[in-house]
Amino acid sequence: MRWSSGIHRTKYFKRKKVTVVGSGNVGATAAFLAAQRELGDVVLLDVVDGIPQGKALDMYEASPILGYDAQITGTQHYQDTADSDLVIITAGIARRPGMSRDDLLATNVKIIADVTRKVVAQSPDCVILVVTNPLDAMVYTAKQVSGFPRERVIGMAGVLDSARMRSFIAEKLRVSITDVTAFVLGGHGDTMVPLPRYATVAGVPITEMMCKEDITAICERTAQGGAEIVQLLKTGSAFYAPGAAVVEMATAILKDKRRVLPCAAYLDGEYGVDGYYMGVPCRLGGGGLQSVVELDLTATEKAAMAASLESVKELVKQVDGLGVF
Repeated sequence: MRWSSGIHRTKYFKRKKVTVVGSGNVGATAAFLAAQRELGDVVLLDVVDGIPQGKALDMYEASPILGYDAQITGTQHYQDTADSDLVIITAGIARRPGMSRDDLLATNVKIIADVTRKVVAQSPDCVILVVTNPLDAMVYTAKQVSGFPRERVIGMAGVLDSARMRSFIAEKLRVSITDVTAFVLGGHGDTMVPLPRYATVAGVPITEMMCKEDITAICERTAQGGAEIVQLLKTGSAFYAPGAAVVEMATAILKDKRRVLPCAAYLDGEYGVDGYYMGVPCRLGGGGLQSVVELDLTATEKAAMAASLESVKELVKQVDGLGVF
């Protein structure tokens, strides 16, 4: 049997390119899901030799079984990330025993600043999605270092936090997860702001389906969702849900879905905030952040957002004091 030469595919058709920086649990999960969704060819980059190559090969060998077409490359070299359409940054260290939050921030700011410079040098037109914690400080760092407009530097937090809230609601009410919606705003941490008024089951607000005590318990569990998993795992942190959350954002952008998702966006007067990243409803589509959706908040919700903003301001103050940009 002979094949005709046909058209050389890469000359006329170019797939999207997605780079994931960091091949740990979150990065590898994100890369695998991005390939499964066929968002484009995937580059998995890490400083550790062999790990991204091995994981990339393993993912590629799964493609005949799961039926997706995507080239997956593992590398230590930023040149291999050139001309990426979207870059997901998961690089950084997790908080270890005896390490303060300040220590974590100082270390990861330097990592994110270095990664961002190298990514931007190779892909000056990309959209950057940041996952590394402390999230609000890391996405701020990426924006400052990249010099990109706010539309192209977005943080992953609200999709994850809202997913946790949705799962807890579905579990409590014993309903399908597909019928549950929820929004969690504010900073990504203890001061996040779940909005029960905007949480629904098939369009019905949960405030009409659950007692106040149950709603309060779900909101508190949502705020501690990451810590609950860390406590159970003992030596690690969540990665399936964070990886899925950032790929949900990537899908909306690369496929121009124009999804309204809660994300950490750089605010320019929205919600009375100027010059800081906060979790708010965003329309994501081609090019990244297309618009911020402003909700009418109650006095209590506004107060919670203001308290969350103070925590974000403190993080940014620490970042600015490190002099990395």
